[in-house]
Amino acid sequence: MTEKEMLDAGKQYSADSIQVLEGLEAVRKRPSMYIGDVGPRGLHHLVYEVVDNSIDEALAGYCNRIEVTILPDNSICVKDNGRGIPTGMHEKEGRSALEVVLTVLHAGGKFSKDSYKVSGGLHGVGVSCVNALSVHLKAEIHREGRIFIQEYSKGQPLYPVKVAGECSDTGTIITFTPDSEIFKSTTVYDRAVLETRLRELAYLNKGIHLKLTDMRQDRTEGGMMEEEAAGPYVQEFYSESGLVEFVQYLDGTREKLTSKPISLEVVKSGIPVEIAMQYNTGFSENIHTYVNNINTIEGGTHLTGFRRGLTSTLTAYAEKNGYLSKLKFKFDPSDFREGLTAVISVKVAEPQFEGQTKTKLGNSEVDAAVSQATKSALEAYLEENPKDAKNIIDKVILAATARHAARKARELVQRKTVMSGAGLPGKLADCSDRDPAKCELFLVEGDSAGGTAKTGRDRTFQAILPLRGKILNVEKAMEHKVLESETIRNIYTALGVTIGTEDDSKAANLDKLRYHKVIIMTDADVDGAHIATLILTFFFRYMPDMINNGYVYIASPPLYKVKSRNGKEERYCWTEEERVAAVSEIGKGNEGSVYVQRYKGLGEMNAEQLKETTMDPATRLLRQVTIDNAAEADRIFSMLMGDDVPPRREFIEQNATYANIDA
Repeated sequence: MTEKEMLDAGKQYSADSIQVLEGLEAVRKRPSMYIGDVGPRGLHHLVYEVVDNSIDEALAGYCNRIEVTILPDNSICVKDNGRGIPTGMHEKEGRSALEVVLTVLHAGGKFSKDSYKVSGGLHGVGVSCVNALSVHLKAEIHREGRIFIQEYSKGQPLYPVKVAGECSDTGTIITFTPDSEIFKSTTVYDRAVLETRLRELAYLNKGIHLKLTDMRQDRTEGGMMEEEAAGPYVQEFYSESGLVEFVQYLDGTREKLTSKPISLEVVKSGIPVEIAMQYNTGFSENIHTYVNNINTIEGGTHLTGFRRGLTSTLTAYAEKNGYLSKLKFKFDPSDFREGLTAVISVKVAEPQFEGQTKTKLGNSEVDAAVSQATKSALEAYLEENPKDAKNIIDKVILAATARHAARKARELVQRKTVMSGAGLPGKLADCSDRDPAKCELFLVEGDSAGGTAKTGRDRTFQAILPLRGKILNVEKAMEHKVLESETIRNIYTALGVTIGTEDDSKAANLDKLRYHKVIIMTDADVDGAHIATLILTFFFRYMPDMINNGYVYIASPPLYKVKSRNGKEERYCWTEEERVAAVSEIGKGNEGSVYVQRYKGLGEMNAEQLKETTMDPATRLLRQVTIDNAAEADRIFSMLMGDDVPPRREFIEQNATYANIDA
C-alpha cells in the first residue's frame, strides 16, 4: 500500500467505524471509569459496591445483618438478611430480574422511590460492574421459601436462574472472585481496609450488625504475614448511638473540652440530618461529611450549612453573655472550628453530586436544612450546659488570638515565597526544568544525605531540599508556631504555593506549585520513619490537597546489599525475604560466601548507589501516599502524633509483630 493509499484509508471515518460495546463489555474495556482504578483501591471498591446494596436494604428497613467473608482463595462472600433480589421474569427484558440486575448497567431498584427512598449507589451499575470484573460470581437468593442460584463468568451467565432447594429465611448471598486479568497488580484483599469501611458503616447506620471474617490461613495485614493464623479472624461491628460513638472513636486520643458530644438527629424539610460534634484542646479542624453513606471528602452544601449554623449560634451566644468584651477584634468563622471534631450525615432522596466521583454535594435545599438543625441543637445544648459553653467560647477566643499571631507569620512566609520575588531557600538545589508535571522535589533527611543526593540527582528535573533534624510536630502546635518554623517555611517557599487563608488554613493554593512529585527520602530506620511521619502529618493537616492530588511520595532506600566475595555479583534488597533469596542465589545458600551490608542511613551510600537504588526513575521504588478513608487517617495521625500515650502504646503493642526495630 502506498503512502497516499494509507492516508486515504485513514480518512474513511464512516458509520462502520463506530464501535458499540454490548452489555458489560464497556466495564471490562474501561474499568477505571466505573470503580476508580484497577489497583488495590478498585479491588476493595468491588466489596463496597456489594455491601452498599445490602446497606440500602437496611435503610429501607428490611435488613439488619450483613456479613463479609474473605475466603481462603481471596474470593469475597457478602451475605445479608434482606428481602433478596427479585428472581421473577422481567417483562421488558424477557429474563429473570436477577439476571437483569447482574448483567445490565443502570438496572436496579434504586430508581424507583417505591423500592428505596435513599441509596448510595445512584447509577445502578454497582453489582453489575462487580460481575463484569469477576472471573466468577455466584448469586444465591433466599426468597419466597426457595433458594435461587445463578453463576456468571466475566459478566456472562453460565446457566439460567434455577431453584436449588427450600429455605425459611430471606436474603442475598453474592460470592465473587476478582479477575486477575483486570486487577493485575494484586487480587489479595487487605483485611484492615475492609475493617475500616465496615466500622464506618456501622457508625453511620446504627442498629445494623456487620461482621467481617477472614478465612485465609496465610492472610496478610498491611502487607506483612501473620505468624499465627490457624483459625478464622472474626470482627463484628455494631453501634447503638451511631455518630456519637463515631466522634468518640475519632476523638479518642484527644483531650476533651466538653463533657459529652453534642448530637442531633432530626428531619428538616424532609431531609434526615444526623450530626455529632465534640470540642477538644487540639488545634486542627476535623469535620467529616457523608451523604447516603458516601464520604463527601470535598464537602458541599451540607458542610456549608453546618458551618453557618455553628458560627451564627456561637456568635449570638457570645454576644448575649458578654464574652466579646474580652476580645479587641471580631471573630472569624475559622475560630469556631479550631479543635472541633464533627461528623455530618444526611440522607437525600435525589442527591446531586459535583463530578462523577461523588465527593461534593450540590443540593441547595440541604444547606438550609443542616443550618437550621445545627442552630436548634446547639442553642439547646449551650443553654443546658453553661460550663461546656464557657469552655467552648474560651477556646474560640484563644483561637482568635492565635489567628492574629498566625497572620503575621503567614505574611512573613508569603513575603519569602518565590511568587513575591524573594527567591528560594538557600539550601534548595533546584532543577532546570520549569514544567511542574516533570519536576520532582526530594525532601531529604539531613545535610549529609542531602549533599549526596545533590551529587546523584538528575539536575534537569530533580530538586533537593535537605531538612536538618526533625521538623515541628504540627499536631501539637498552634498555627502561628507552625508558620514560624524555619523548616516548614522553607518547604512552603520551595514548593511555591501560597498558604491557606485565615478562613481555611488548609486551602493552600496549588496553582503555582513547582513540583508534581514531592518525595520524602529518609533513613530506613526508626528515626527516619519518625521524620517521614512528621512530614506526612504536616501535609495532611496543612496541605491535604497535595495528597489528594497524588503529589506526595515516599522513597524506599534498600535495606541490604548482598555481594559475592569475588565482587562479580551484587544485589540490592528492600526486604528480609529479598535478602534471604539473594544469599541463596548468589551464595548458593552459604552466607559465609557473600558480604551482606545493612544500610541504616542514606549517608552510608555514595552518590551513584543512592541514584541507582532510590532516585533513578528507571530503578527506584516509590510509594505514593493516598488517603482511602479521611476519618480513619485523622484518627491515626491524632493517635500517633498527639499527647495521649496509652492509645499509642496499645497501637505499638498490637502492631509490634510487623515493626522493624533497629538495635
